[in-house]
Amino acid sequence: MTPTAPARRTPARRRLVLTAALLSAAALVASCSGPPRGDADRPPVQLSAGTPPARGELDSFTWASYAEPPTLDYVQAFDYPQNTVLANVCESLMRWTPQLTLAPGLAEKASNPDPTTWVYDLRPGVHFHDGTVMTADDVVYSLGRQTNPDNASAWAQVFQNVDSVTGTGPLQVTVKLKQPDSQFPQYMATAAGVVAAKAGVEAAGKDYGTSGGLDCTGPFELGAWAKGQSIELRRFDGYWGTRAKSGKVVLTFLTDPSARTNAMLTGDVDGGYLIPTESYDRLRRSGAGTLYFGEGLSTVNLNVTSMRGALGDVRVRQALSLALDRSGFVRTGLAGAGTVTGSLTTRAAWAGAPADVRTAAFEHLTPTAQDIDRAKALVKEAGAEGRTLTVATSTIGQDVSLLATAVQAAGARIGLDVRLRTIAPNAFTGLFTDPKAREGLDLFPETYYDSVTDPLDLLANFRTGAYQNYAGYSDKAYDDLVDEASAAYDPAVRGAIEAKLQQAASERLLWIPVAEWPTAVFLNKRVTGAPTTISYLYYPWAADVGAAR
Repeated sequence: MTPTAPARRTPARRRLVLTAALLSAAALVASCSGPPRGDADRPPVQLSAGTPPARGELDSFTWASYAEPPTLDYVQAFDYPQNTVLANVCESLMRWTPQLTLAPGLAEKASNPDPTTWVYDLRPGVHFHDGTVMTADDVVYSLGRQTNPDNASAWAQVFQNVDSVTGTGPLQVTVKLKQPDSQFPQYMATAAGVVAAKAGVEAAGKDYGTSGGLDCTGPFELGAWAKGQSIELRRFDGYWGTRAKSGKVVLTFLTDPSARTNAMLTGDVDGGYLIPTESYDRLRRSGAGTLYFGEGLSTVNLNVTSMRGALGDVRVRQALSLALDRSGFVRTGLAGAGTVTGSLTTRAAWAGAPADVRTAAFEHLTPTAQDIDRAKALVKEAGAEGRTLTVATSTIGQDVSLLATAVQAAGARIGLDVRLRTIAPNAFTGLFTDPKAREGLDLFPETYYDSVTDPLDLLANFRTGAYQNYAGYSDKAYDDLVDEASAAYDPAVRGAIEAKLQQAASERLLWIPVAEWPTAVFLNKRVTGAPTTISYLYYPWAADVGAAR
């Protein structure tokens, strides 16, 4: 699903045999488990499948977060700060594994008796943090909150094809779709599929997610929230699954990249995701711990937020793209831990598609080599010389600030007046939810992570009215292709349609692609067990963190 620059093992004794129907659904994601092997375009860093498993338990550990979540209400859990916390407290019907595959979650079985019906059989005896037992009523209520317009859910688009959600037994929920939807079952492993106690949510009212408990089922429950400082998670001893290896987790908000790095080096925090790229080399050489890289399903892009100005002409978008020094940005902004790309989607997102589909998806995409002369000519053809563009920047990390600066430099070379607007790290997330925060902006740097291992997760953003379609792009032919891809359960059929969408988005430069970027995680010598992949956004990563010795 979405955000800003910085997206475990399923316990063996809890693994259940999936029904054939679930396996067919899981294949949509399972077949996409990680990057295609032998790909020559992998990032120039070693990707690790995981970190060494914990050897014992901890009383507590401390984790760095680049920003404080504005809320922990699962319907608004669309960005890194919220999901990094929420993944350990609230659980979904399905689960995204560290290998980026689909597995049972609160539903021990999912079946698809016909193309427009999904039946979820729930685990018995699952307790919420308040001690009550989960029932089908809680699931119906929790999913219903996603479709209530009063909640302005960030996940509403996931439910656009849902006709009804009903309890068809004490521990069974049936979802009826308006039309076949290959994406819906995948998203039930994200915050879209979170289940919370109906009574607890109703009792909290408008304060749900901002104070008090969350009344979910995860291996940790929400403890003290010191606003502006930290969030504490406490191990939930009534958890249905494998017991968390740490009794407590403290997530500390460190908005300054240098402060985050120094805290890791000194041991004030034990680790963190979304490592500042400027700190990669320092952390590697420090001897204080280990910096790991894993599959990120993430691309760094320039999100076109307005086409009312100069960017309304595709030639200007093309010119800006041709003038960008992508290689320079990867070297500096990503500290070399990335790959220049002309694709909005990662190669790993296509791993489940046939070879010919993967080839088609990456043919004739946005050129990545600089061509200043051609860019100047396009600006002149469009009559855009001297036109002003405003780009958001932030100290959230040099991946944001240096990309914004690179855009400004590119514009200056081809006759555009690119101006930067600084956004505070804690306010950067507002660019995704608040139209007022985007007023006057033409572009902002965005690291987009896929919330499922499917390229449609990103490509559907350009459908008319889509949540991240901030520029208001609308094309019926594109919308029709999105609908066709959504309705195709067969990965090969869907992939062929998605390849057409990729080509269309590239040709029209609806966003400007820059680079692929792996996930980074740092662990000091005291702790281990955290997953290396982007799965940490929806998988209870903290439950796996324990003593390294």
